[in-house]
Amino acid sequence: MSESATENEVRLLAGGDIGRRFIPLEYLPAGSDEYSLRNTQVVPPAGGWRALRSDEVETLVKNNNYADNWDHFLVSDPFDPGQVKNNRFYGLIRLGRIQHQTLEFHDLQMPVGITNSLIMSADIGDDCAVHDVHYLAHTIVGNRCILFNLDEVHTTNHAKFGNGTIKDGEPESVRVWLDVMNEAGSRCIMPFDGMLSADAYLWAKYRDDHALINALKSMTQARVDSRRGYYATIGDHCVIKNSRILKDVKVGSHCYIKGANKLKNLTINSSADEPSQIGEGVELVNGIIGYGCHIFYGCKAVRFLLGDNSHLKYGARLINSFLGDNSTISCCEVLNNLIFPAHEQHHNNSFLVASLVLGQSNIAAGATIGSNHNSRANDNEIVAGRGFWPGLSTSLKHSSRFASFVLIAKADYPAELDIPLPFALVNNNYSLDRLEVTPAFWWIHNMYALARNTWKFHDRDRRARKTQHIEFSYLAPDTAEELIRAIELLEQWAGRDTLHDPESRLDEEPLPVEGLERARRPTVILRARRGYHAYRRMLEFYGANALLDYLERNPEASSETLAGNVGTGASREWVNLGGQLAPATAVDRLRDNVRAGTLTSWEAIHERYDELWREYPIERARHAYALLCRVRQVHRIDRREFELILDGALETQSYIEQQVYETRRKDFDNPFRAVTFRSAEEMTATIGTIEENDFVGRVREETHRFAERVRAVRDR
Repeated sequence: MSESATENEVRLLAGGDIGRRFIPLEYLPAGSDEYSLRNTQVVPPAGGWRALRSDEVETLVKNNNYADNWDHFLVSDPFDPGQVKNNRFYGLIRLGRIQHQTLEFHDLQMPVGITNSLIMSADIGDDCAVHDVHYLAHTIVGNRCILFNLDEVHTTNHAKFGNGTIKDGEPESVRVWLDVMNEAGSRCIMPFDGMLSADAYLWAKYRDDHALINALKSMTQARVDSRRGYYATIGDHCVIKNSRILKDVKVGSHCYIKGANKLKNLTINSSADEPSQIGEGVELVNGIIGYGCHIFYGCKAVRFLLGDNSHLKYGARLINSFLGDNSTISCCEVLNNLIFPAHEQHHNNSFLVASLVLGQSNIAAGATIGSNHNSRANDNEIVAGRGFWPGLSTSLKHSSRFASFVLIAKADYPAELDIPLPFALVNNNYSLDRLEVTPAFWWIHNMYALARNTWKFHDRDRRARKTQHIEFSYLAPDTAEELIRAIELLEQWAGRDTLHDPESRLDEEPLPVEGLERARRPTVILRARRGYHAYRRMLEFYGANALLDYLERNPEASSETLAGNVGTGASREWVNLGGQLAPATAVDRLRDNVRAGTLTSWEAIHERYDELWREYPIERARHAYALLCRVRQVHRIDRREFELILDGALETQSYIEQQVYETRRKDFDNPFRAVTFRSAEEMTATIGTIEENDFVGRVREETHRFAERVRAVRDR
């Protein structure tokens, strides 16, 4: 919508209005003034504020300070007017303690006080250094902050600080939406401070549930006071320097902002335990930034939400997207996405658009995923399960769907794909003009990377407050159900007897299948029998681990009581709720409660997530028990059966240890790895040896601990 002529004009106001009449008269509630909401945001100093003494006014004037009304210039004790020089003050100014002291942050030292600044209707806390701030208006600054060399820091009376809400008198058209998952806006969500990836998924996915969507919109609008006149806040111990524009920005404590170009309509969450940083050349508009985030070196983000402990670096562009916790995007362009936690995307020319990525993913350089340049419409989508990993320069066409931990070989894939086989390798074989899928490829050929994933994601989770619960294990109820489906498909395609026949040539001959690619060329499964038995082994290992975890958590239980403890009530369908796994029936019940008005706020929904997370271990154990009964074709797991399951799990853990070692050893045995070194000694000094590899040693220790855990349960 074009702006009116009035909005584009430079207006002439009365001289006495500068810094005042912040809120239009028609939006001032009866009995309130323009400072009423401001006063609710400020904690007065211990001794309160006081008016200036005449000698203090005299000193301030001698120091080349101007105020339009010194009676509206309030201070708290102690106040050293000699630390305030060359400033212009308008409106109601309230200052905290100012003494002859110095603030130091890293190598930056700044004297406490205010110099060379224009300040309009602001509160500044104790022991602050405000220097060369060319325009500071309608802002509340916390204690012990450094503001240095800033062009504009100000707030509008209708500031929303990145929330997708509107203020009194505003049209619906100004509301900020995030168009996630596709480019048509048909899955748009209203961002809000505290939004989790689970919330975004709940809102964007169930679009046919109109009552749910309307309830979510209402509770989001209700989170924020619609009255006009709230000031921007800068928390305690913040350092903001050498930056140009901060407009309608709420900054948490201990935040460090340096060299930013433009920050507008944002909430930047930050704390002493999880400080956030914004760096050079950054431009951010209409967003929510989580705790412990880092955004550096020319990044651009518009209409976005960044989860806790997530990072944008090296010119990354994030538009109309939700990036979950513990994620990093550098150099790339990312548009119209809902991305769950633990996502990695690096290197310059990567491109991701119109997708739902379920986390623990890694997008390689040159990937062109879901661009609408290869389709007729912009409302198509890609859905990628956990652990999605397309190779270098991979081009995919939407609409496509991928099971968990699918690895896609470098290629330009000409048609839509639907890959239901988890842990598989997908390859576009140009020479034979066919699509090839190798099931269980990760488990068989790259155990080092697969096993390291779980440890890596745990290790990189530096969140002090884990508000979004995340399942990091690659073997969990969601992937287990995918394994079951993959086993059924392989039996359907090849025949169960053939898959169990040791004389079968399925591992030497490709297995033709249909339905995985929207194309007329052949699609084949490679080494189907080997993948089939790997899937079965993975399932049993998942089940054994889940039951072992349950018995360790419940010392009163034993293998004899398993049937009574977890033998009933298993859920077969699971939902990845922003990284947290929950039975589909529980998510449906949550939606019912929102529609019925039982859950009336996002806080209540988050409490339900917490409840589901507490129930997750028992739900997973029930699922594992039912799954093991199905795979082993028994009605009940008694002590003898459980002993056999544990024996198989011990063998599998030993297999994992061996394969981690072997798959990593290939790198050291590769003769081409040695060509850049002048001697074996130089190579060892540079990259070490396989025996020195930290993760190989970690898995050995894990295997030893697993055996001890099994022994402890058996001894009950």
